[in-house]
Parts: sequence; C-alpha cells; structure tokens
Amino acid sequence: MTTEFALNEQLLEKINSFSRKKLTEQEVYCFPVILCDNEIDRDGERFSVAALGRLAKLFIGKTGIFDHDAKGSSQSARIFDTAVMQDEKRITKAGEVYTCLTAKAYMVRTAGNADLIAEIDGGIKKEVSVSCSVKRKKCSVCGAVKCRHVKGQTYGGRICHTILEDPDDAYEWSFVAVPAQVGAGVSKSVCMGAAENTENTENTEKAAELAVREQLISDIMRKSWLGDPTVSLKGFREYLTTLTTEKLYKVKQDTDKAHENTVFNDSPCITGIIKEDRKDGNNSYKI
Repeated sequence: MTTEFALNEQLLEKINSFSRKKLTEQEVYCFPVILCDNEIDRDGERFSVAALGRLAKLFIGKTGIFDHDAKGSSQSARIFDTAVMQDEKRITKAGEVYTCLTAKAYMVRTAGNADLIAEIDGGIKKEVSVSCSVKRKKCSVCGAVKCRHVKGQTYGGRICHTILEDPDDAYEWSFVAVPAQVGAGVSKSVCMGAAENTENTENTEKAAELAVREQLISDIMRKSWLGDPTVSLKGFREYLTTLTTEKLYKVKQDTDKAHENTVFNDSPCITGIIKEDRKDGNNSYKI
C-alpha cells in the first residue's frame, strides 16, 4: 500500500510556501488525509457542508501531531492543500450526500521519521482527529440552539444529533487510535479510494462548492424568514445567488448575530422561545 501521489510544480510551490529553503520532490513525503465529514460521528455530532467549506481554508498550513498533544516535539507533518469532496453514491445517516474535507500533508524525509513513513504506508498510522472551534451548535431536528430534543433519540424517523456550524479557527489535526469521526484518516488517494484524476477532482470540488453555497443560502433564507415572515423569498434568493461564497458566509454570520437572543424552533414541542438575560445571572424563557 502506498499513500503518496504525484507532485507537480504547483503542489511543490504550495509546500515551499511554508519552508525556509526550497524543497525538492525527493526531500518530501506527501500523503492525503480525510480530516472530517458530514456523517454523524461517535459523539452524535456532524459538520454541516458549509462548515466543511470554511474549514478547508482554516486548515491550510495547520500542523499534524499525535493525540492532540500540543508540544513542538509532537509535530510530524503540515497541511499544504485542502479540498471539499463529495461521493454522490453515498448517503449519510442524516440523508445528505456524503461530503468530506480532504487534505494533502507533507513531511521532510529524515532518518528520524523513516519509521513513521513506513507505518503510514503500511496502514498502521491511519486514523486522525481534528481540533477546531465553532461558533454555533444546533439541533438537527428543529435547528434550534436550545430545545427539548434529546441527542440520540429518533423524531419522525430522524436521529437527533448536533450540527456544527460556523467554524472560526482550526488548531491542529492528530494521529489518534480511535477518532470521533469513523471516516477520518489517511486515505489511498485524494479521491476517496479512486485513482487520482485531475478532471474528476475538479468536477467533484465544483459540485461540493455548489453544495456549500446552497446550504448557506438555505440557512440564511430560513433564519431571515423566521425573523420576518414578510420577506420576499424569491427576490432574496436571487440576490443571494449573486454573492460570492465568502460574502455568503458573512451574511450568514450577520443573520445569526441579529437573532442570537432568539432560539427558533419549528418543531411542535416548543415554538418561538425568546431568551432573556436576567441581572441575577439566571436565564428565563418566554414560550
């Protein structure tokens, strides 16, 4: 088993943007990694597709360590390229097209990491886990930040879980024995097990980008409508489609902030819960 892929001038240029000296193809060892995805993990959480798109940029340049041990001596690799990929033949437990954040990582070949390289190629060092922060965690059943749904239980045929949204920082990624996300780890290629094909990769990345944009637009429209049911959804959608992806992220953040004291819940159990901050430090809710 080999996890390496062909390096070209463009990829070497990306690697050398992090190095002090110009590295050659012979001096580096590279391997592809699936960092995280939109499948429900062992903790009952998953990333939204839009969150994966944002993490793709945040993880550029982030270091690879072991067991989330934040010591310099634990550093083993660095990410120099990322992409959001989709597998249209695979559907997640939440009913979405499987989407994952992939990365290309590199190490400088030394006598000290020869055993690690052998273990990666041999499938021993494989599973990985990411460390990052997100601004919002919402219920998969009703979309609320706070509600009465219980994670792990089924409502209307849907498993309740937490959706992680709006990541604002990526810290590191680690080799671990048991990751929260089952599918996270070193892969045989950047195309999730298929032979690498530039045209297929570009098409897949384009489809994933469109999926990210569609989710951002849907989230913005849903929150805007719940805040103001008189809004013209058709005209609003047409406006949103003209924005860049980065601008959509900004609009979503502004929309969430405008309603941060309101927990919207479109399920029958609780509706329109308004949070009030009390001077005594406790919180009360109006239903």
